[in-house]
Amino acid sequence: MTLPTRVPPGAPAHADALAELVEEALRGLADGRADRGGPAPQGPPGRLAAALLGDLGEPLPEEPQGPGALYELTRRYAAGAADPADPHCAAHLHCPPLAVAVAADLAASALNQSLDSWDQAPAATVLEPQVVRALAGLVGFNPAAAGGVVTTGGTESNLTGLMLARDTALRERFGVDAARAGVAAAPARPRILCGAAAHFSVQRSAALLGLGEDAVLAVPVDEGHRMRPEALRAALDAVAAAGEFTAAVVATAGTTDLGGIDPLPAVADLAAEYGAWLHVDAAYGGGALFSDRLAGLLTGLDRADSVALDLHKLGWQPVAAGVFLTRDAALFEPLARKVAYLNPADDEEAGYPSLLGRSLRTTRRADVFKIAVTLRALGRRGLGALVDGCHELAAHAARRIAAEARLELAAPPVLTSVVFRYRTGAGDAADDRANAALRRRLLAQGRAVVGRTEFGGRIWLKLTLLNPDATPADVDALVDQVAAAGAAEEAGAAAPEGEAG
Repeated sequence: MTLPTRVPPGAPAHADALAELVEEALRGLADGRADRGGPAPQGPPGRLAAALLGDLGEPLPEEPQGPGALYELTRRYAAGAADPADPHCAAHLHCPPLAVAVAADLAASALNQSLDSWDQAPAATVLEPQVVRALAGLVGFNPAAAGGVVTTGGTESNLTGLMLARDTALRERFGVDAARAGVAAAPARPRILCGAAAHFSVQRSAALLGLGEDAVLAVPVDEGHRMRPEALRAALDAVAAAGEFTAAVVATAGTTDLGGIDPLPAVADLAAEYGAWLHVDAAYGGGALFSDRLAGLLTGLDRADSVALDLHKLGWQPVAAGVFLTRDAALFEPLARKVAYLNPADDEEAGYPSLLGRSLRTTRRADVFKIAVTLRALGRRGLGALVDGCHELAAHAARRIAAEARLELAAPPVLTSVVFRYRTGAGDAADDRANAALRRRLLAQGRAVVGRTEFGGRIWLKLTLLNPDATPADVDALVDQVAAAGAAEEAGAAAPEGEAG
C-alpha cells in the first residue's frame, strides 16, 4: 500500500488518506495487543527501551522512513502499553475510553482547532459554553449564570480555582490586585484549608500561586478519609487567631484511595460562615452525578464557588477531559485579558466572542468536542449505567476480598476503588514487604496492574475499577492472582527475571 507522508486537512483527498492511515494504526494496535498478551508488558522496565526502538535506530533518523513508521511504532507502542481496556489493568484512575469518544477525538485532532481566538475555532468557541452550561446544571449551578472551561484535568482545575479564590479574597478584603501587586502586598497571609487526604495538587497550586506549600493546612479526616467538620472549624479559628485569613477551603468529593467524599453541606456552612471561597475537587467523584443511585453522595456540591470534574475518569474520555466550573461566570474576572491579535474589543462587540479569559492556557485543544459527542451519544442515563456497573464491580470485589482469609479490606468502597492488603501472619513489616513485592511480581509477569498506596504507616494495594466491560469473574480472577502472588512471596519463590522481589 502506498500511503501519503502528509495529510493536509481540508484537501479533497483528506478523508480517504486519513482512513488509510487510521486503518494502519488500528492494525498496529491489534497486533501490538496480541504481542503483549495481557494488561502490561512482561519483564523489567529496562527491556522496554530496546523493544520500542531497538533495531529501528534513533528516534530522529537523518532520512525519512515513510508512513510505514506508523504501523511499526504503533505495534511496538501497544505491545509496551498498560492497557486500561484489559480488566486486569486496575491500578489507577485510568479508564478505557469509549470508542465513540476516541472517534470524536480523532475528528478534533484532524481539524486541529485552538480555542484562544474565535477565528481559530469558530464552532468549538460556541460548543464549549454549551457543554459547560449542561455540566453546570448537572452540578446544581444555575446554567445561565455559571461559567466554566475545559481543562487538562484536576490539577489544572484546582490551580485555576485556587488562583481565582486568592485573587478574589485579596481584592475583596484588602483591595489588592494580586496579578499586579503580588501576594506580598497583602497585609495578612492567605491560607488554604483542605482535608489530610486531599490531592497533592492543592499544595502544588499554592506553591505556583506564590503562597508557598506551607500555606496549605491539612484538616484531620475520619477513617473514611472524610474531612471532620469540627476539625475544620478549629483550623479556621486557628488561622484567624494567628492574624491570617482563609482564602479557600478545598473539599474533596472522591479521594484518590478510598473515594472518600467530604461532608459537603457542613463544609459549605463553615466556608460561608468564615467568608472563604469553597472549591470542591470532584475530579473522581463528580462522575457519580450521572447516576441516580449515587448522585446523592454529592449533596451540597451546588453550594461551592468552584468545582473540578474529570471526565477522563468516570466519564470514559481519552485524556485529557477535565472541566472547571464556577457558580458565577463573573468570578473568572482575574483571568480576563485583551490581546490585540487574539480578542480585540471591536471584534467582540461585533459578535465574535473569545474564551481566552477562561483559561490559564493560550493554545488550547478542542477537547470539548469528544465530551459533547459522548454526552449526546450516551445521555445522562447511559453514562449513569456505566457508573453503576463499575460501582457494582467494586462492591463485588470488596465482598470477594473480605471472604479471602489472607486478604484484609481497608474499608467498604464508596465509588469504584477498593483498598486492601495481603496478610502474611508475620507482622506489619512482613506484610509491607509482601505487598510491595507481589505487586511488582504481577507487573513483571505482565499478568496484572494493581495499585499501591500507603496510609496508617502501612503499604496497601488498590483496585480502581473503571472498566464497564469487566465482569465479576474478571474481578475474581484478579483477586485470585493477588492472593497467589502473595503466597509465592511468602514462600520465597523466585521472582521473575529482572525482579529482586
